[in-house]
Amino acid sequence: MTESEFRKHLDAAEKSPKQIAAAVSGLPDKTLRFKPAPEKWCILEILAHLADMEVLYAHRMRQMLADKKPVIAPIDQDDWARNLGYMSESPAELVALYGLNRHHNLQLLLRIKPQDLGKSAFHPELQTNVTLAEYVARMGTHGANHLEQIERLKKQAKG
Repeated sequence: MTESEFRKHLDAAEKSPKQIAAAVSGLPDKTLRFKPAPEKWCILEILAHLADMEVLYAHRMRQMLADKKPVIAPIDQDDWARNLGYMSESPAELVALYGLNRHHNLQLLLRIKPQDLGKSAFHPELQTNVTLAEYVARMGTHGANHLEQIERLKKQAKG
C-alpha cells in the first residue's frame, strides 16, 4: 500500500462516522426499525454492527501490531445482531461509540511506521494471513457500504 493509498483510506475512514451520523439524525423510531425482510437488518442493527465492528477492528489491529503470530477469532455478524440485543440499543449512543472508536483507531494508525502495514494475523475462516493494510482498506469502505444500505432503507421505509 502506497502512502497516498494509505491516506486515501484513512480519509474515507475518518469521514464515515460523520456521514452515518448525518444520515440517521432525526430519523423516527419506525424508520430506524424498518426491516425489508425478517432476516434483513434495519438501520438500528446496522448502527450497532458499525459500533461493534470498530471495537473488533481495534482489537484485531492491535493484535497485528503487538502480538507474535496472532490468530483472529472469527465472528458471525448475524449471530452478533441476534444475540447481543442490537434492537435494544440507543441509536445516539451507537453513533457516538462508532465515532469515538473510529477516531481512536485512526489515531493509532497515524502513529505506525509504513512497514507495520505488512504485519498480519491468521484468519481461520479464510485460512490465510490478513494484513494491517487490508484492514485499513476495509475500514475505508466498510462505513460507506453501510451508508448506502441506510439510504436504501430510509427510502424503503417511506414507501
